[in-house]
Amino acid sequence: MAEQPKPTERRSRTPLPRDQKDGDGRPAWRTPRMRFLLIVLALLAVNYVSVAMLAPGREEPVRVPYSPTFLQQVRDGNVERISSTGATVEGKFKKDVTYPKSGNNSRTSKTFETEIPLFANGDELSKLLEDNGVVIEAEPINQGRGFLASLLLGFGPVILLIALFVFLARRAGGAGGPMGALGNFGRSRARRVEGGEQKVTFSDVAGIDEAKAELSEIVDFLRNPEKYQRLGGRIPRGVLLSGLPGTGKTLLARAVAGEAGVPFFASSASEFVEAIVGIGASRVRDLFKQAKEAAPAIIFIDELDAIGRSRAQGASFGGNDEREQTLNQILTEMDGFESNVAVIVLGATNRPEVLDPALLRPGRFDRRVAVPTPDKAGRAQILRVHTRSLPLAPDVDLDRLAATTPGMVGADLANLANEAALTAARRNHERVALADFTDALEKIVLGAPRGTVLSPEDRRRVAFHEAGHALVGMLTPEADPVRKVSIIPRGQALGVTFAAPDLDRPNYEESWLTARIKVALGGRVAEEVVYGTITTGAESDIQKLTEIARGMVGRWGMSRAVGPIAVLPRDGSGPLLPGAATASETTQRLVDEEVRRIVEEAHAAATQLLTENRWRLDALTQALLREETLDEDAAYAAAQVVRRSPGELAEAASPPPALERG
Repeated sequence: MAEQPKPTERRSRTPLPRDQKDGDGRPAWRTPRMRFLLIVLALLAVNYVSVAMLAPGREEPVRVPYSPTFLQQVRDGNVERISSTGATVEGKFKKDVTYPKSGNNSRTSKTFETEIPLFANGDELSKLLEDNGVVIEAEPINQGRGFLASLLLGFGPVILLIALFVFLARRAGGAGGPMGALGNFGRSRARRVEGGEQKVTFSDVAGIDEAKAELSEIVDFLRNPEKYQRLGGRIPRGVLLSGLPGTGKTLLARAVAGEAGVPFFASSASEFVEAIVGIGASRVRDLFKQAKEAAPAIIFIDELDAIGRSRAQGASFGGNDEREQTLNQILTEMDGFESNVAVIVLGATNRPEVLDPALLRPGRFDRRVAVPTPDKAGRAQILRVHTRSLPLAPDVDLDRLAATTPGMVGADLANLANEAALTAARRNHERVALADFTDALEKIVLGAPRGTVLSPEDRRRVAFHEAGHALVGMLTPEADPVRKVSIIPRGQALGVTFAAPDLDRPNYEESWLTARIKVALGGRVAEEVVYGTITTGAESDIQKLTEIARGMVGRWGMSRAVGPIAVLPRDGSGPLLPGAATASETTQRLVDEEVRRIVEEAHAAATQLLTENRWRLDALTQALLREETLDEDAAYAAAQVVRRSPGELAEAASPPPALERG
């Protein structure tokens, strides 16, 4: 069993002391976030101090009783002035007065308040005040802050924060007015790489020689534009790279820039789209402006279908949404190039069929380069590129390894080389051995082993299931050779059988598709033959074989009853096609019947095959229970099946006595 990598250790980050440096080498208190927080706190402190100094506010008065305190203070000549509002009297003592004279709630102040009772004699009070020289004011004595001070206190912090944000926005946006921050939204976010900084060249791209050959003309034009302009030729303004994910479209674009030695502007199409209408078009204008100023240059737009979808696929509100405006701006910029401006647009997409026809017409993306999945020789070249920096052991055969990786693209092979290096490092190997590559391939294709402990009976059933898949594949001439069989639980599966062809298949024959259905049924049939019962372990197998059978009937015309009629979508997973390829209820029923017929015939053939070769099934199962994982040679040897050439099988004449049926 492959060694399990240790889980990544996660450590909680503790606050740093004031004098301790953070990850960027600066003290924690000098980080941009802390500086911003300190600035905000300083501004709030300045606002508070300014208000406190300029407008201290209303002093809190001490409330005293009308009698005897207020009247006694008047008689003692300690009341300087008063003002009244209704029955409430506010005033100011000449000397501080404490009320009450004892207790925890006593207060001392020169300002006071009191209430005049309704039964008090107003004339006597007026005479008493006049005799003791008390000034009666018309305005309140203890007034609060004025309007300006209240405005400064209430809105000062907000005004200071707004001013701070405007200042920071102007610095970030580089504009001269308060709208500088908004102006920055319209700036292109494309990453610019100068010609001398781009280290990727065509030598780093392997396995897609046809695509490199088509792009070599673009490189020659960028190097020598006068050569073409002198003869009146016009280089394509746009080149569309299309292919499956991971085939090397972005790598090709970078290699073109590296070979030509010109500035390279790389951007994703999704970066142009914003919630604010018009921002995407503004970014497109800015990107093309920068490229023209740096000409000759290359503009690379990845995932072009994010903004380049056909406008006929769905109506927008008034035809004026953000995506359409961005697309229209790209169309305008590409069509508006001057003939002497050496700017080439490279676009990459996984779905060229959904692009707007206006993008693909001559004068825009008028050259299309298909980046195919590499064949066996191409995969070997790609592996050599990605293993240049790896110390390989003498037993590593990259050509044989490439033969066992059909369908893999450049990104998959790069991941394979990296996983092999990591596996070798975990095992403390001095060099990366073939076993490291095969285990890495097993991990990528089959999944990482998981620590599920099966009971002996469940383990034996899983072994019969996988042996059934493998044996049907070995004994069916049209099936792909079995490369590895394992009963180690991986991912969601309790066991895995891996098969791969000797040669790449550019086309799929009906016999090969039928063989795949038989192999997929081999596990279920093995359980039926051995146990007479079935389990849920064949769920994924049933899904795969049903998809293949439906494709044979509804997409590829391999049913004589239905005929060469497309009644399913291209992916084969949706319902029957409506509209142009209208399928009646009778056709739908006929499709279901034909799918069932194909599966039942394959089931009968697999049952007969495993029944007649039960001794091989038992032998292969015993080997699996003993070794858990069998590679190609060990699996064929355990089943007593000799592989010769594709389509040819030589079997033992009779079963050994120890492995008779039973």
